[in-house]
Amino acid sequence: MELSAVITPAPEGGYVAFNPETASTTQGETVEEALANLREATELYLEEFPVSITGRPLLTSFQIPEHA
Repeated sequence: MELSAVITPAPEGGYVAFNPETASTTQGETVEEALANLREATELYLEEFPVSITGRPLLTSFQIPEHA
């Protein structure tokens, strides 16, 4: 099963990893560690709460004006 991962730098250091399909969130000191932790957390979640995933999510970005 192919799922999505959104990885962002954490303000306190390291990275936060989020899976939009299950709302699983975790963290790690490196991108690789955060992704491995997310994989484990998502697997555990899906064991308890199976979901049917249809299609692939679209990840995009947008801009807003900066305020001074």
